[in-house]
Amino acid sequence: MRERIIRAVAGTFILTSVSLAYFVHINWLWLGVFVGINLLQSSFTKFCPLENILTYLGVKGSCSTDVSA
Repeated sequence: MRERIIRAVAGTFILTSVSLAYFVHINWLWLGVFVGINLLQSSFTKFCPLENILTYLGVKGSCSTDVSA
């Protein structure tokens, strides 16, 4: 569940960034750059701030990620 929420939030931020850059000011693209960099670093470090926030709020992850081996 958390993974789907993270992807949905990231996609929403990217689309919002592009829309704001088109309709308001080009510098809104930096929001999309930030989201992309955060996604890239989380793929290497396995650290995602939004995942920590969702865990704190009690959102359950998928069965494969919550099982301790």
